Amino acid sequence: MTTPASRHHKRPRGEGQWALGYREPLNKNEENKKNDDGLNVRQRIIDVYSKRGFDSIDPADLRGRMRWYGLYTQRKPGIDGGKTAILEPEELDDRYFMLRVRIDGGQLSLEQLRVLADISTLYGRGTADLTDRQNIQYHWIEIEAVPDIWERLEAVGLSTTEACGDTPRVILGCPLAGIDTEEVLDATEQIREVHERFIGDPAYSNLPRKFKTAISGCPAHCTVHEINDVAFVGVVNEHGEKGYDLWVGGGLSTNPMFGKRLGVFVRPDQVGDVYGGVIGIFRDYGYRRLRHRARIKFLVNDWGAEKFRDVLQTEYLKEDLPDGPAPQQPRDSRRDHVGVHRQSDGNFYVGFAPRVGRLDGDTLHAIADLAERHGSTRVRTTVEQKMVILDVAPDQVDSLVAALEARDLQVNPSTFRRQTMACTGIEYCKLAIVETKATASHLIDELEKRLPTFAEPLTINVNGCPNSCARIQVADIGLKGQLVVNDKGEQVEGFQIHLGGSLGVNPGFGRKVRGLKTTAEELPDYVERVVTNFEDQKKEGESFSDWVQRADEADLT
Repeated sequence: MTTPASRHHKRPRGEGQWALGYREPLNKNEENKKNDDGLNVRQRIIDVYSKRGFDSIDPADLRGRMRWYGLYTQRKPGIDGGKTAILEPEELDDRYFMLRVRIDGGQLSLEQLRVLADISTLYGRGTADLTDRQNIQYHWIEIEAVPDIWERLEAVGLSTTEACGDTPRVILGCPLAGIDTEEVLDATEQIREVHERFIGDPAYSNLPRKFKTAISGCPAHCTVHEINDVAFVGVVNEHGEKGYDLWVGGGLSTNPMFGKRLGVFVRPDQVGDVYGGVIGIFRDYGYRRLRHRARIKFLVNDWGAEKFRDVLQTEYLKEDLPDGPAPQQPRDSRRDHVGVHRQSDGNFYVGFAPRVGRLDGDTLHAIADLAERHGSTRVRTTVEQKMVILDVAPDQVDSLVAALEARDLQVNPSTFRRQTMACTGIEYCKLAIVETKATASHLIDELEKRLPTFAEPLTINVNGCPNSCARIQVADIGLKGQLVVNDKGEQVEGFQIHLGGSLGVNPGFGRKVRGLKTTAEELPDYVERVVTNFEDQKKEGESFSDWVQRADEADLT
């Protein structure tokens, strides 16, 4: 007999999870992926689009599948930030592309670096930005040039495969893997295995959304494991065995969440299988109904770590993983590798800070030449938009440092040069609302002049929109681009301010003081004011983020 209660009971709406039988696409993106795997666009680019030109590109490829090979249309010049959310995609699209090259583990030979430099000069109008995921990013790329770019990259072991899209993107790794005197273990082989097994595999090329990975044994925790979709963090268990602690479900953007420890110990030889299990869960159980809820962090948040571990072990690994220890705390608050430091073999590495990650082809060539001239054959990129030259003999260090500094590649930078990052911004990005790179560069100059003795750790992350490509929620000072009204009543570029975000010992997302915004023009005044308040009020050993949590609102505005 049907009761009133049962008549009105509705079946819960499906989230598009394949494992639960929801195989029909629930939005346009899922429909496009079902119609044709993103990996298949490569041949069309080679055979059709590069020969017939931009106008021949199918819209579903142009704004969808081409991302599977690192290609996004860049923003048409002259469109202000107020129109970002108003115009249709075809109105924002320029006829040029941003192209992202994946550099897994940040590892580059000099031959590879020179090829990257050549591509920048030949095809990218000199552009070559370092991203905070160890990639190199070009602009002004024409579709006709893409096959030749791929040939050049692939000839030296690089590629753009799955650099973007709903795929397993670049694998973050410590740039000092194998040479750090204090590292827990060298993750190079595990990064290589994951890349070989999963990147470009059609079984994992249709995920609900992007999938970000970190695998590292770095004692500084430079790969920011707390905010990756999956992270393997080097640990030593109670038996003295070296392995990894597994984290899942980290991510920022408009719904920031820290990753959760599953509490398992993963041996190095298990990493490939465990990674396959985690990405398999995301593929099969991930939410595909709404794009804004399609990251793995939402699944992990709903399930919890215990259920995720159980599904991983019973359905995917078919075995239990032993319990394991949590990682040690980072060895210092600056989780980067800037400066001159000794390697485990007695040589030195030299980490330097380009200005907000902005480089060009000529500078990349110069870095390769300087490295070679001083006896090195290897360079690395970092997740802080920096670079490192490895294997420098003791008697070559001073000369290399002087040569780098002469090119404004600072080895001993101010806090502001060292710890300010900026995303691409409105110059090229179709999602951006404000300019970022030039704004951040000007901010560095102003702060160095106004606060020349300030030496405390302080991260300033500048983002052109709410998506947090520059990790604004975990910065000491996070700046989210938006349009604001100035004193004259004019709508101008500005930022919402997040204060006191942090990772590591006391992780937390930045504090938002109600109504706290600044125009881009007034940004240096604001940062000078709040940093000066911190200097005046901080207790012995107190970090900026700790001070923010106890500071009066008046001192933060």
